[in-house]
Amino acid sequence: MSQKLRVTVWNEFRHEKESEKVRSVYPNGIHTAIGEGLGADFEVSYATLDEPEHGLTEDKLNNTDVLIWWGHKAHGAVEDAIVERVHNRVLHGMGLIVLHSGHFSKVFKKLMGTSCDLKWREADEKERIWVVSPGHPIVEGIGEYIELPEEEMYGEHFDIPAPDELIMVSWFEGGEVFRSGCTFHRGSGKIFYFRPGHETYPTYFNEQVRRVIRNAAQWAAPTTREYPKYGNHKPLEPIKAKAKA
Repeated sequence: MSQKLRVTVWNEFRHEKESEKVRSVYPNGIHTAIGEGLGADFEVSYATLDEPEHGLTEDKLNNTDVLIWWGHKAHGAVEDAIVERVHNRVLHGMGLIVLHSGHFSKVFKKLMGTSCDLKWREADEKERIWVVSPGHPIVEGIGEYIELPEEEMYGEHFDIPAPDELIMVSWFEGGEVFRSGCTFHRGSGKIFYFRPGHETYPTYFNEQVRRVIRNAAQWAAPTTREYPKYGNHKPLEPIKAKAKA
């Protein structure tokens, strides 16, 4: 039997402690809902903001194949040393799935090199997430679209680099559209940004949303290829000496 993919779900875990409305939707935390949605095919563990080193110790990250990140109100509380640690692990091959308001996290902005800003609105409006790359493994088992009856609106322009692949595009009841499923490669690592998941809606209980995250975790898994060697390099073959004038 092959080893299960090791997935760590990271969550601020602040909203659920401070808001009864959020707690009523996610009584055990957003991270737990996401982790339960992954199912038994993964080895799932959790980390949260208020743990020592935000739960992302060197040992924890070295034993993580794919990191899922949800953050919102406390991006600034994430220590720069931990951001650097996560960033380095992604460059060395760890997969990263950034969800919803994680677009504004320090680590995502560092990996993108842009502001990652956007338009937003909370108006309990319908979101229809259209699949625009139907042959991509991240949308395996998903129909033409995912429809969410209520979600927070994110609108263009989304200040990210042009994605390597655009997988899904959202339409909102108020008229906006948004690049909702984007892939990127940084170093040896694969990154997937997935838009839905505002804390006051039960989005992470939606089976199609869960299917996308499961698929994305499989897609983002590290390869077994050795990390590249950089710096001064000896020639593979003898270099012919230039003839003297």
